[in-house]
Amino acid sequence: MNTVPRAVAAMIRRELLELARIEDDRAADAAAAVPYWSHRPASIAGHEAAAGALRAAADRFLDLTAH
Repeated sequence: MNTVPRAVAAMIRRELLELARIEDDRAADAAAAVPYWSHRPASIAGHEAAAGALRAAADRFLDLTAH
């Protein structure tokens, strides 16, 4: 991955973070639709896991954008 130009790495990182934000929003929307005493749907955990994976992928580009 060290052959990726910094500008490209920064752009990819921004996009990954935006996708993570979208997944967080989807998780929040799904959670808001369920009463707090109800069982939490698995889709919420799925959106949260996707957001975490996207942030981890974005972090791999962080070193490339810092130099």
